Amino acid sequence: MPAIDNRSPAPLDAHLGYWLRFVSNHVSSRFAQQLEQQGVSVTEWVALRTLWARSETRHGDLIEALGMTKGAASKVVSRLEGKGLVVRQFAGASLRDQSLALTRAGKALVPRLSAVADANDEHFFGHLGLRQRQALMAAMQQLVRHHRLRGVPTT
Repeated sequence: MPAIDNRSPAPLDAHLGYWLRFVSNHVSSRFAQQLEQQGVSVTEWVALRTLWARSETRHGDLIEALGMTKGAASKVVSRLEGKGLVVRQFAGASLRDQSLALTRAGKALVPRLSAVADANDEHFFGHLGLRQRQALMAAMQQLVRHHRLRGVPTT
């Protein structure tokens, strides 16, 4: 029989994870709402931003960048295609050999969405001094490296 621990559990807000989640939820929720006003989801924004960095991207590379299953990533691409923001190009004889590229509308939208992301960061972190912001980012990046965290946050 396991021993009974008679100590009182620590309050929720005594945990750093609580505060990280609290802030993250608010930052992410506000950003998602602002993106929805622009007609895209956070996942679609991540896909668009990933495609922006390259003139052409293989479908498999986007799947890897998004950290999604092939089917889920294909749905994202189909939605972006339906919105006229992405075009699929078939690179070889097989339908599996696809490359993706932003359309003119997609290329025009990414900088506007990037400004939304910048404004959201400014809203939540603008009151912090430059050194505080840099230290916070460095601490988060150190946690990512230490725990070998992978994947782009899309939800």
